[in-house]
Amino acid sequence: MPIIKVEDIAHVRFAAPDLAQMRSFLDDFGLRSFEANGKLYGKGNDGRPFVHVTQPGEAKFLAIGLRAQSVADLEQLAAHEGLPVDNLDEPGGGKIVRLTDPDGFGVEVIAGQSRADATTALADPLRNTAAARPRLRSPVRLDPGPAHVRRIGHAVLRVRDFRTSEKWYKDRFGFLTSDEIEAAKDVPLGAFMRCDRGDKPADHHTLFLAQLPGNPGLMHAAFEVANLDDLMLGHQHLKSKGREAAWGVGRHILGSQVFDYWKDPFGNELEHWTDGDLLTAAEPPHKVPVSELRSVQWGSPHPSTLQQIGKPQHR
Repeated sequence: MPIIKVEDIAHVRFAAPDLAQMRSFLDDFGLRSFEANGKLYGKGNDGRPFVHVTQPGEAKFLAIGLRAQSVADLEQLAAHEGLPVDNLDEPGGGKIVRLTDPDGFGVEVIAGQSRADATTALADPLRNTAAARPRLRSPVRLDPGPAHVRRIGHAVLRVRDFRTSEKWYKDRFGFLTSDEIEAAKDVPLGAFMRCDRGDKPADHHTLFLAQLPGNPGLMHAAFEVANLDDLMLGHQHLKSKGREAAWGVGRHILGSQVFDYWKDPFGNELEHWTDGDLLTAAEPPHKVPVSELRSVQWGSPHPSTLQQIGKPQHR
């Protein structure tokens, strides 16, 4: 049995040498930014106090935040780890237990944050299809601008040893495997893992651990937007602002979500997504080949695929 079962991801934390540059990007990305106590915060419209944090310093990824179900769970986790439960001196308050994962990155487990009322997101209009045509005398008119970020959905970590990291995260936080990625039969290199929320639906993945070439760290963090129109408006807005596109638009195989990836001014990759899979705890784990990891059902191929296509073929 795990020590606790977290209910969701809470935030990602970075350091950057120029908060003004980061703030400009967050605004273009669709996060509502504000500064407090010398740090920059970004929030969505689900009422959570923040989902993205940047503090002054050399540009790097610092930590992911996970949301425990209660302060009592935090106390249980802290007792197991021999760590204190501290006050969270950031917007929304609450309590926090700070851990370090096997690769040296922070894991900030929080509970008891205050939460405001959710604000109105972009409405999802009626859609006419070949099978049903409910939109009558109601033209679609969309206002240009940034996407409307609702919440943070997941993070992807590159790790040194997948099985070591998998055990560490599952033992403490109760993650369940949705899809395990195999380089070859019975040769795992990563897994999409979701929160164990019992009969309550959870995102296909809240955390993806991947043992891939490169240094350990954050591969990307993903933020849910209102709908497909909103994602495409966000794509158009970021492109118009000269932001660096990373991958997209397309629809994943694993998780099924429509995606669009961008890089912030300091090289961190952030994703807009919508229409992802939901699973309950009853769904068994699946094993899938690595070919499905970066394949798409439709849309832009992964940049690594394009690089391979562009290489000369030797005979």
